Amino acid sequence: MQTIIIIISVLLIALVLLQAGKAESASSALTGGNDSLFQNRKERGGELFITRLTFVLGAAFIILSMIVGF
Repeated sequence: MQTIIIIISVLLIALVLLQAGKAESASSALTGGNDSLFQNRKERGGELFITRLTFVLGAAFIILSMIVGF
């Protein structure tokens, strides 16, 4: 069980590093760059798959950690 948690955690780290930076618009909003402040950006294709896979692996990590903890 602990081996599965280690594998999931390594996959989560890799997926988070692969995701595109979404905080770029937040930093430009604070510094005054408002050209993309109200731009509506939707995830498509690979970005959407990586986001959903990150969510699923995160939920699996939490559930397995709770099972091992109890």
